[in-house]
Amino acid sequence: MRERREPMRRCVGCMTSFPKKNVVRIAFADGKLMIDKAGRQDGRGAYICRSIECFDAAVKKKRFNYALRVNVKPEETADLREEYAKHIADAEVDE
Repeated sequence: MRERREPMRRCVGCMTSFPKKNVVRIAFADGKLMIDKAGRQDGRGAYICRSIECFDAAVKKKRFNYALRVNVKPEETADLREEYAKHIADAEVDE
């Protein structure tokens, strides 16, 4: 029996590919940005590795705008950054 290949996703911050379980999905649904913890939220999604520096790079280079095909406001990304920092800190505790 063949081995199953692990799905890979590209981080929009550093543009490096990682296994899907090692990245966080940011979804744009119902007119707002949110962290998709289950990875199954409706709407367009972008993946980012568990690094706050990559998140900042993605915001600075407007890669969320490109990946999600929307114009993301700076206020939305500021709120999401706080939530993202908390999420990756919680994930490190769980490991």
